[in-house]
Amino acid sequence: MAISLSSFLLACALPLLASVMASATVVERSLYIQNVTLNHLCRDQPVIAANGSVPGPTISVHEGDTLVVHVINQSPYNISIHWHGIFQVFSGWADGAEYVTQCPIQPGHRYTYKFNITGQEGTLWWHAHSSWLRATVYGALIIYPRSNPFKLLPYPFATPYEEVPILLGEWWNADVVEVLNAGIAIGKTPNMSDALTINGQVGDLYDCSETDIYKLKVVPGKTYLLRIINAGLNHQLFFKIVSHTLTVVAIDAAYTNQYVTDVVVTAPGQTTDVLFTSNQPVGSYYIAVYPYHSVPRVMPFKETTTTGIIDYEGSTSTTPVKMVLPSFYDTPTANKFYTSLTGMSGGPHWVPVPPHVDKHMFVTVGLNIYPCNLGNATCAGPLGQKMSASMNNYSFVLPNTLSMLQAFFYGVSGIYTTDFPDHPPFKYDYTNLSISYKESLLVAPKGTHVKKLNYNDVVQIVLQNTAILEYENHPIHLHGYNFHVLAQGFGNYNASRDRKKFNFVNPQIRNTIGVPSGGWAVIRFRANNPGIWLMHCHLDRHMPVGFAMAFEVENGPTPSSTLPPPPKDLPKCFGDDLNSSEPRQSISFS
Repeated sequence: MAISLSSFLLACALPLLASVMASATVVERSLYIQNVTLNHLCRDQPVIAANGSVPGPTISVHEGDTLVVHVINQSPYNISIHWHGIFQVFSGWADGAEYVTQCPIQPGHRYTYKFNITGQEGTLWWHAHSSWLRATVYGALIIYPRSNPFKLLPYPFATPYEEVPILLGEWWNADVVEVLNAGIAIGKTPNMSDALTINGQVGDLYDCSETDIYKLKVVPGKTYLLRIINAGLNHQLFFKIVSHTLTVVAIDAAYTNQYVTDVVVTAPGQTTDVLFTSNQPVGSYYIAVYPYHSVPRVMPFKETTTTGIIDYEGSTSTTPVKMVLPSFYDTPTANKFYTSLTGMSGGPHWVPVPPHVDKHMFVTVGLNIYPCNLGNATCAGPLGQKMSASMNNYSFVLPNTLSMLQAFFYGVSGIYTTDFPDHPPFKYDYTNLSISYKESLLVAPKGTHVKKLNYNDVVQIVLQNTAILEYENHPIHLHGYNFHVLAQGFGNYNASRDRKKFNFVNPQIRNTIGVPSGGWAVIRFRANNPGIWLMHCHLDRHMPVGFAMAFEVENGPTPSSTLPPPPKDLPKCFGDDLNSSEPRQSISFS
């Protein structure tokens, strides 16, 4: 019997198609959030950790998989887990932003996060999104390419000999929740960390830490993929390996054109994938991680550097090769790194820049004060008041009776308002330090203000840093979306001048952008995922005092573009009596 060519091709394709479909699996993990005592810097310190370790377990999946994570809260604190950088396509209930997409998981309770990983591959991470608990509750989330019989290579670069997660963190000789609460109570910036860490170890430059150092054994002549994650709370960081160069191949789980550098700069929340080749004489070489601080003044942090060791196989060296470190204030180096990165146009999961814009926004970001409420006493913030922060002169306040996403889904009023402005209330010389203590700019009103977007709106935002109190580089993270970084620069943004700098061909794609100290950045994204999505500074000394806003993205016109109901085990806030999975109209809630 004759067989048509189309039937023959279909018969050949079916096994391959089945193989591709079979590669999308359900990956199930459990995170037990519990007390553990760790020893660093000459003392035992109780902390909250996931599965008994800091960092917590690395979770690995393939693009297309469904991830199911059971979070069991055995700690004394409320907790939620954010899957940093995951799009959460129609699964906003799993985003994990406390009081934004869910109420926290209370002590003794549990919640199951379930979401599909669609259109993403690379290095992301997970972390607590409650108080300062992400200081010790965090881990890597690695998304491997979807298994595909048509692909000869898994990556758009030569397959590395080995892959190594490198998680950069911070360590306190204290209970971080108490540190935060003590600072907020009197309106001052909470105490900074006592040490930096590489994969949970502080390095050999601190007291009692000679053996508390991360070591990576390498084979001479091999190339390694280092998945660098800045999981710190308040430090932007330089990362170097003595005598070696690094080749950047991805940022925030988006492939880049290869960029060779001797230093990586990374802000809290950002990830950077680099290729490292062990091509130097056999020996031991220091890894150095140290803060980048964009304000040239008395440092609010300790002069601290953490170390690791690259140890070549066959090395007999007992003293690693050291390096001379540049200044903590090396803004030119940081700016060169950030502005030299470009996206891999046409590469895996590449999304072209949307050509039109539906919503233009100009958003000022920076610090403020808020009136002290300690009676006749003064607070410990600037001018005897409380430290605050704002976006477009609104200082964000999280609700605590119901999550914002529940209010959106059920039509509950009184939880937030949709009046976040497209522009600041008044124009001024944003980056002129002479305005630092200008009375009319210092105080920003408190409230829960969001910007309403239609489904599929393309949004362009100019993020303008300000010099109120001081200016510094602020890493701004957008939940639920990646965005194109069209341009960035110093001074006040000027559309007629700076639009010429826009890169529409191969801009960076990120989920967290460092807005330059005394400067600006322009980002663009398509709002094609309904729900409530937080945008905030990822310096955790700033978000609790109001450095945030949110987007309310409306449902699309079809059932397939509509946010589904919440899962039945969604945690409840105090007084939350919304049990129905059906949307309600104009429910009042108190």
